[in-house]
Amino acid sequence: MFVLYVILLAFIQGILEFLPVSSFGHLCVIQEFLGMDRGPGVLLEVMLHFGTLAAIVLTFRKDLVHLLAETLEMILDLIGNISLYIHNRRTGDKLHYAKLISNTYRKFAVMLLLSMVPTIAIGFTARRLVPLAAASRLIPGAGILITGIVLLVADLSRLGGKKAARDADYGSAMWIGICQGLSVFPGLSRSGLTISAGLMGGFSRTFAVKYSYILSIPAVTGALVMELGEFAAPEMTVGLGFAYVFGMIISGVTGCFVIRFLLKMVQNGKLRHFAYYCFFAGFVSLALSYLVL
Repeated sequence: MFVLYVILLAFIQGILEFLPVSSFGHLCVIQEFLGMDRGPGVLLEVMLHFGTLAAIVLTFRKDLVHLLAETLEMILDLIGNISLYIHNRRTGDKLHYAKLISNTYRKFAVMLLLSMVPTIAIGFTARRLVPLAAASRLIPGAGILITGIVLLVADLSRLGGKKAARDADYGSAMWIGICQGLSVFPGLSRSGLTISAGLMGGFSRTFAVKYSYILSIPAVTGALVMELGEFAAPEMTVGLGFAYVFGMIISGVTGCFVIRFLLKMVQNGKLRHFAYYCFFAGFVSLALSYLVL
């Protein structure tokens, strides 16, 4: 029966991950009301997120290849500049340094690195609170409602602009990173908060969506690394481990089939429609919590 639950959660994750409605919050609510044994920490939820990461990598693979290549070249230029500095100090020469941020992809890479700083800081600080919040009957529903409010404000305020990586500022990258860090708590949609923050920074809708999902790659990977130790927990069995891995595969396959369609919905649809759904899902979750309590 547990395997069937995991398959259900994997399908839900594969679909909701690409919508700004908090797949993590939905997973927590469904597990709670199905009476599922959560197992150690939030390992299952992180592994399901890691499964859908494959769909994100495949969708943005061209951008990722450029980002990785330019990041490596930027590191080499930085090493070269350090060598030049040492040479100039030693000899008195005035050799010119290489410009580190010389194109759009290099700036994009630096912005992503800046966004990861607050994300890592918040995620590490809150790592012990997240399992407690995920086990709560009230917090995921309340978080989904907060997500709805953020999306509605972003939509009604007609936030957004025409900025892409070339025109975007580094302050916006930090704010997006803070929003992603806060989304470790169930109900607070990572994509909903980061896309809204991008629009507030004047990003175009297309760039805000791309930035949000590419930024999720190191975040989810880091979360998985932090949770891998739960495989050694006393309550972890071989069968449970296989069920988690199977769920990760199912969520990844599902995500690969639906990601392009769902991303078009996010890029072209009005955020208020997702906000209305969040209000509905949040109120239903809180009402059920009240009835059960």
